[in-house]
Amino acid sequence: MKLRLFNIAISLFFVISPLKEIVNKIQPAYNNNYQGLSTKELDWYYETQKNGEVPLPPKESRSFISKYNGYYVGDTSKKEIYLTFDEGYENGYTSKILDILKKHNIKAAFFVVKPYIKTNVELIKRMEEEGHLVCNHSSHHPSMAAITDKNKFQAEFTEVEGIYNEVTGKEMPKFFRPPMGKYSELSMKLTSDLGYRTIFWSFAYKDWIPESQPHKEYALNKILSRTHNGAIILLHAVSKTNAEILEELISAWKDRGYEIKSLNELP
Repeated sequence: MKLRLFNIAISLFFVISPLKEIVNKIQPAYNNNYQGLSTKELDWYYETQKNGEVPLPPKESRSFISKYNGYYVGDTSKKEIYLTFDEGYENGYTSKILDILKKHNIKAAFFVVKPYIKTNVELIKRMEEEGHLVCNHSSHHPSMAAITDKNKFQAEFTEVEGIYNEVTGKEMPKFFRPPMGKYSELSMKLTSDLGYRTIFWSFAYKDWIPESQPHKEYALNKILSRTHNGAIILLHAVSKTNAEILEELISAWKDRGYEIKSLNELP
């Protein structure tokens, strides 16, 4: 009996040892891909410039935003802007927003989380059918910088992709907006390795609190005064004010010579 157990142990040794060698060879290669990348959580912001000039990106990440396929502006040499909406939940205004966009033949990008897709199937189908980009905003809306496990990180993307495919039969466009604007150098690298472009913004304002909506005149002046060449505009679709001013806003942009482009047309 003892001899038999000894023979089994020897056999297992010769099976396991080569596997351990293979793992040891692979693991350093994985680590080397991300070695030295900072996991420090950063908050997205932009530095407003005078006379309508293009805002500057954060000092902390200027060296690596474009390196990992990150955008906060488009082509700043042309009067082009990109209109994007974040959709964490539905507040009753998205249909009106879509009506206005359709009337003016504007293609926008809607960044959605998994629960939004599950509970607003018809709106998602309409967005896709009318030529808008329905983009990834993560499954659970976490700080992506706080997730350093590669599999858990990837799941935040694939879970949204899966439900979008179930609803539309299409593959989700590869644009990602980090929830709450929180990111790190590592999270941007991991996002890029998944084939995504990270979409930040060069304009946003406090429009996401339904109980504390900005006045229409203030909102229009704020947005138009900060519009610049290549601007990526972030608006929240839960905002009553945004729904009320959108048509006037689009007309004002057109009067000023701006063309609203799709994220697919980013340089």
